Amino acid sequence: MLDTNIFCPIQNKKLFKSNFKDLDLCLKPDYLIHPTISGNKYRKLKYNLEEIKNRNHNTVLTFGGAFSNHISAVAAVGRDFGLNTIGVIRGEELEKNHHDNATLTFAKACGMTLKFISREAYRDKESREYLDSLKHEFGDYYMLPEGGTNSLAIKGCEEILNSEDTMFDYICCSVGTGGTISGLINSSFPHQKIIGFPALKGGFLNKEIHKFATKDNWTLIEDYHFGGYAKINNDLIGFINTFKSHYDIPLDPIYTGKMMYGIFDLMKKGYFPESSKILAIHTGGLQGIEGMNLKLKQKQLPLIR
Repeated sequence: MLDTNIFCPIQNKKLFKSNFKDLDLCLKPDYLIHPTISGNKYRKLKYNLEEIKNRNHNTVLTFGGAFSNHISAVAAVGRDFGLNTIGVIRGEELEKNHHDNATLTFAKACGMTLKFISREAYRDKESREYLDSLKHEFGDYYMLPEGGTNSLAIKGCEEILNSEDTMFDYICCSVGTGGTISGLINSSFPHQKIIGFPALKGGFLNKEIHKFATKDNWTLIEDYHFGGYAKINNDLIGFINTFKSHYDIPLDPIYTGKMMYGIFDLMKKGYFPESSKILAIHTGGLQGIEGMNLKLKQKQLPLIR
């Protein structure tokens, strides 16, 4: 039996009183829901797990990169709920040295089967022809898209906000595939505005969000991706380390670090009206810090503490 009742909202918030225009900034630590199936990944999987159970599937196949939070979460779900999991990984060159990658090592330890493909093949990963070839290779499976975003994932992310959050004027979140922000938009209250901070370059996210969002009370601020997905610099590293030192809250360098950097910068620049109440959603992703630190060490850059 898949016990999806453990997917419950978290109520704890940490409050910061700002010196900028008397702004209040709260952080909702959704990453504390589960130690390995963290934050928005947990919520995205909730109703998909129910669907897997209802369809009597025992194998889940999905896609991701070398440091994917989604791959890590799906692997942990397979381990915890007795499902076979298959991860189609972008970058065939990773197969030789994947034991040096903390995310992929964890996924394999959870029992996930890893299939490495070229970046060129990965671009066509969801074509009918390729999906048929995967079924020929692995048999029948339940497919989750890269990042886990589908209609059931949106339904899970709609549960992030609750009645205690009506006090906030702005809800902020990091954005990868657009699933989490879509859920927040749909469950937001009439007076609220949702602000997304994309972790990667490209204007395609607006189109993706419009597929699932039921309201127009949202905007994307694309000034804080630091050059693109998984791109960081010393300024961002310093901010993440200082934030943890001040508030005892870890941030990941791909998503939440960039979001919080952006929020603090916008507060300084006067983006938010006076006395605004802002809620930032901490969606997790902390498992990626180890892999990022490995890359930083190789480049002789400061590490994330």
